[in-house]
This record gives sequence, structure tokens and C-alpha cells, in this order.
Amino acid sequence: MIRRLIVSYVALVGVALAAFTVPVAFTLTSQLRGDTEESVLREATTMALLLGDGDAPAREALARMAGAYADETPGTVEVATADGRSAMPPLPLTARPHDAAFGDALERGRTTVDWGSRFVWGPELVITVPAYARGEVTGGAEGDGGAAESGDWEGGTGAAAGGTTGGTGEAAGAPGEAVGGTVEADDADDGGQAVGSAGPADRIVGAVRVRYATADLTDRLWRIWGFRAILAVGVLAVAAGLGAIVARLLTKPLRQLNDMASRFGDGDLTARSPVTGPQETRTLARTLNQGAERLDTLVASQRIFVADASHQLRTPLTALRLSLDNIADGVDDEFVREDVEQATAEVVRMSRLVSGLLVLARAEAKVSAPEPLALRELVEERLKVWRPAADERGVTIVLTGDADDRARVLAGAGNLDQVLDNVLSNALEVSPDRGTITVRVETGGPEEAVLEVLDQGPGMSAAEQARAFDRFWRGQGLTGRSGSDLGLAIVKQLVTDDGGTVTLRDAPGGGLCVRIGLRTVGDGTRWISPRPGAPRSGG
Repeated sequence: MIRRLIVSYVALVGVALAAFTVPVAFTLTSQLRGDTEESVLREATTMALLLGDGDAPAREALARMAGAYADETPGTVEVATADGRSAMPPLPLTARPHDAAFGDALERGRTTVDWGSRFVWGPELVITVPAYARGEVTGGAEGDGGAAESGDWEGGTGAAAGGTTGGTGEAAGAPGEAVGGTVEADDADDGGQAVGSAGPADRIVGAVRVRYATADLTDRLWRIWGFRAILAVGVLAVAAGLGAIVARLLTKPLRQLNDMASRFGDGDLTARSPVTGPQETRTLARTLNQGAERLDTLVASQRIFVADASHQLRTPLTALRLSLDNIADGVDDEFVREDVEQATAEVVRMSRLVSGLLVLARAEAKVSAPEPLALRELVEERLKVWRPAADERGVTIVLTGDADDRARVLAGAGNLDQVLDNVLSNALEVSPDRGTITVRVETGGPEEAVLEVLDQGPGMSAAEQARAFDRFWRGQGLTGRSGSDLGLAIVKQLVTDDGGTVTLRDAPGGGLCVRIGLRTVGDGTRWISPRPGAPRSGG
């Protein structure tokens, strides 16, 4: 969810940046193109006016202007006469005097602007401007007092150049001087031509072409777009960082609710969520906390009832068994004695059932913190306690496995002892006389130790193995005729509380194998040596 919020925030900022910066960049690009075209067209028009004057001083001025233009700008100047063949000394002849642009200028008096590409511009800007003879114009020149002389024209050149605005290409002399014609440049449909026309009395004496390299323009274009691109990347990076911070702040209440739900699902009914964040999450947190509180109260009441009932039933059951033993001692009738023995057996079974319920209630009520324990040493101690009971029936208990004394596992205080007591009790109950119970301690991996108990009893079917961990379920192959039917339920509860696993499978050669997987600890962890005690079994 955090990733989606960050992506959405960055996308929103990116759209905003594109909406503001891209139009500005296009505007600057268009302005750069327009300013360049206007400047080059103005210079070409000025040189065309000098060419149209026709005398030697004007040509020399044109030559000096063309040389200075080539030296100070990335442009070059080309000149062609009306016949397209002879150059006007000392100006050089263009390499292609018969191309279409020169043809339009010399034949139709059209000014052309060619950027070389429909996309932004090509490698150079080419502007071709026709030059008109100023001494042969009729109409406006006569009305203003006749033809103007060369000196007068030279004095009006600056006015002609300054009168060219907006890229329109209109060339006019100073007031009172002859006008050689007007050139109106308009963008053609293809975006590469600007066209002008002359009056019917104008005579075209040549054309001037300016080739302006656009490399500098391209560099400026890259700076315009590159700066904005770098700025956009920086803004997006900052937006991503801020978005991550904001997203984590916004989703913190949801993560707390998720943590609470995970702990609740793992069986921790005391898990609660802080009531923080927006109104919606606060309301949800309060609702979940109230539900968890009610459920915790109900389950705790049930556990307390089971524990109290089990504890209170112990005393009358013990008294009842003592009474039955006294009756059996004072009765000589075999039939009565047999009935008393059956009643005593049922009392014993009920006592074991009550003890198992009490152990299971205590195991569910509180999960103790796992501690590092020496697995093999603990197993050896429990086997010492159970071997006398096995010897009474001629059953042999064998300890095998590759795990040494350094193998340590994580288990709650007393949990692993209770697990071994229940598993060994079941294995001893179903094992035939003079049978063998094999206890195997092995290393199952870098983070797991395996404890297996194999018996030679009748074993269990796959369906029975699937139900063996259910409470009060009795399998003939598992518990025989006695037992509280809670032993394996207690084993699973205790092993699961310690983060381990317990499974059942068929033992090689017949019988049942109880496999217990336990978490291991590192070499530097403090370990606790087990202390022996009497056999304890809930089943």
C-alpha cells in the first residue's frame, strides 16, 4: 500500500510538472526560433537593399557587411544576379544559383525561409531575399519628388533595416526617398517557406541568401529542455521522499492494526492496537480492541473454569480411590472384588483426565518465554526417569542420533519435559512386552533440531494420524484402553507455543513415529541444564 501511495503521489507531481514546464519549454523554443528568424531576415533584407543600389560603394559595403557577418555569426552570405550566372564582384557566386529558392526570389520576387525540418529545425536556417533596383521604380518615387540618389539611399539604409519588424520582411526607405518595393513574408502551409511579392514596376537585379548554422540554437534548445528535465527529476525525487514519509505516516495506524490482527491470529488474545490516526482508523481500532477484550474475557473465563473444575475434582477423586482401595481390601468375594477393581480403574482414568485438563488449561492460559536448553542432556535425564517403568514390562528404550551435547533448542520452562513425558507414556502404553522404543535426536538443519520417538505398537492409519491431535479423540493404536485422550493435544500445544512442529508418521518396520521439530540457538547463547524430576503425563 505504501508503494502505491508513493507511486500515486509521484505521478500526480509528474503530471503537474508536465502541465507547467512543458508548455513553457515549447514557448521558449518557439520564441527562440522566432527571434532567430527575425534577426537573420532583417540582416538579409539590409544586404538586399545594398545589392539593389547597384553602385560600387554599395557593393563594397555589402562585401564588408557579408564578411563581418561570417566572422561574427555562424552564418554565411551568398549572392546571385538576376541571370543566375554572373556574380557581382567582389562577392562570391552561390554554389547552387538555380535552386528553387533562388528561382522564387529572382523570377517571382518571393522571400523564402527554410528551417530544413518540420520538427524544430534542421542543421541550418536558409533565408533567400530578392534585391530590387531602386532607380527604376515608378509611382511612389515620382510622387515623392523623383529618384533618390545613391548617397540618399545610403543614408536611409539604417531606416530601412530598422523598419523591418516581426519577421515580415517589409523594407522601406527613409521619408522622402524612393522605395524599391515591399516584401511581405508569410509562413506557408509546410512551415518551411516565407513568401513575399513585389509591385509590378519593380525590377529584380539579384538575390541574397543567408545560411545560418543552427548548432548554437540546438545547444540553447538542449539547455532549455535539459534544465527543465533535470529540475523535474530533482522535484520527482524530492516528491518520492516526501511521499514515502507521508505514506508511512498515513499507513502507520493500518500497520498497527495489522500487527494486532497478526498477534491475535497467533493466539495472543492480549494484543491491542493503539487508537491513533484519522477518525476512521481510530473507530476501527476501538471496535477491534473491544471485540478482542470481550473474546479474551470469555476465553479466560472458560480456561479458569476448566482449571478450577479440574483442581477441585482432584480431591474427591483421590478420596473415592482410597475408599475403593479400602473396600477391595475388606472384601473376600471375587465378583465384588472384580467390580471394585473396575470402578478403581475408571476413577484412575478420570483422575488422569482431570490432570490432563488442568495441564492443557495452564498451557493455553500462559505462554512462557522460550529458553535455550541442552536437548540431548534433557532427553537423557527424562529417559532415566522412564526406564524403570519400561523395565517392568521388559521394554527397552534406546537413545540414538547424531546430535551431541552442544545442540541447544528453544523451549519454555518445563514444556519439553512435559512433551517427552506424554510421548514416552503413549509409546510405552502401546509397545508390546519385550519391545523397543527408539528415541532419536538429530540435527535437522542450521536452525532446527529433530526429536523422534518410535515405538513397535500397532501404529495408526492416515485418517487416525490426522485426528490424533484432537482433544478427547481415542485411537486404539495410540492409547490402548487407558489414557485421558489429551496427551498429544498437550504435546502439540506446548511445541507450537515454543515455535516448533509436531507430526505423526509410520515407523519403519511398523509402529508409530512422533517427529518433533524444535528451534535451535547459536553457540553464544546462554543455556540452561535440565533438572530431573518424576514422570509427568497428561495422557
